Amino acid sequence: MDNPPSPAMTVSEVDDRLAAFIKSGIYRFDNANAFFIDPVRVLNRCYTRFRVSPSTYYSRFFPTLNNSSTENPQNAQKISRKRKRRDKEKKKDQALNPREQMADRRHKEVRLALLEVHEALLGANQLLETLRNLRNDGEKNNGGLISQESELDFVELGSVWQAPLYEIVLKVHEDDTSVGNAGVESYSRRMAPVFDNLVANEGNSDIEAELLDHKYILPKQSCFYMSDLRQIHNLVPAESDCGFNVIVIDPPWENSSAHQKLKYQTLPNRYFLSLPIEQLTHSAGALVALWVTNREKLRNFVENELFPKWGVKHAATFYWLKVKADGVLISELDLFHHRPYECLLLGFSQGKEMNCEQLLRLNSIPDNQVFVSVPGDYSRKPPIGELLLEYAPGLKPARCIELFSREMMAGWTSWGNEPLHFQDSRYFLESEL
Repeated sequence: MDNPPSPAMTVSEVDDRLAAFIKSGIYRFDNANAFFIDPVRVLNRCYTRFRVSPSTYYSRFFPTLNNSSTENPQNAQKISRKRKRRDKEKKKDQALNPREQMADRRHKEVRLALLEVHEALLGANQLLETLRNLRNDGEKNNGGLISQESELDFVELGSVWQAPLYEIVLKVHEDDTSVGNAGVESYSRRMAPVFDNLVANEGNSDIEAELLDHKYILPKQSCFYMSDLRQIHNLVPAESDCGFNVIVIDPPWENSSAHQKLKYQTLPNRYFLSLPIEQLTHSAGALVALWVTNREKLRNFVENELFPKWGVKHAATFYWLKVKADGVLISELDLFHHRPYECLLLGFSQGKEMNCEQLLRLNSIPDNQVFVSVPGDYSRKPPIGELLLEYAPGLKPARCIELFSREMMAGWTSWGNEPLHFQDSRYFLESEL
């Protein structure tokens, strides 16, 4: 039986909220601390000539047209039952060690909030109906999985001696600079080194780029710097007032699962101590957002070593709750080693011009905010940059950077050894003008 709209909301308000979601990709629940996000709609606001393909973004947790889902439901149920039995057997056979006890306490502190948000999702009937169709949204032909073998291996390319010789070709639409005649499409081709170089699309429209017979789509007003960790200091500005107000970091933490899936290379956690967060910080300060797993050893490392080394003061924790196409959690909430959520730790890096009053205001971020979405490809995080901007210190528009990026956003600088990964043209469709 359908749940009725909240008494505080009229039918018109429900319709208005859904209409706002269709346009923005963000649906705010009655609880101001929670919202649902459709990454495809959010990302598509970065593009004009192209749009993100829903079927390639949502390559998991949606049934395919031929019912050959990437995750067989029966197999998934068996795996879930095995995990639950394993967790229960562990609790019976041995007491939790101190780290596991701390992880369990953290889980219990946020468990009720997560349940309330999930119940709000299940009660938002119009949103649920839209959610079930996200993968087919406006796409005539459902695309399949993109073969990893057919993609460029940027890590390998950047490690060979020829790396400095590789150039990317940018096809700049001359209409952006008023060079072309009205109504006539024309392009200029600009070449730039693809590694250890800041490559920018400064125009107000997305552009195509070519590299070794592969095509990529660069969002409007964006730039990337592709290098390994040793070259990140090249991004440090000469003057701190040219630094960044928002710094999002998604490190390739040590993770046996990532090794097994061979999706990306990981690094020992201590490597991240060398990230120049203070030097990247704007003189007015920076909001730092760090993605972490639920491993207590990692949380302890971040709180006691990493944040202090970076000069970051923890301010709040956000949670990404993952659901399937029908709104059901991707795993049981209380599975000890397979929680259906990830954490985003927020903190502030103090700028040279920040005073005590500004610091007090910055520490007012509401804790335990929850955002819900259907996951995309493995380790692909939802684009939450826009939701962080309201907490960014300094003048607007904020200067934003993502470290260890695998995807680009309009208005952002993307750094990592494969920031073009999800910019491959096969993840996109041409917009219907």
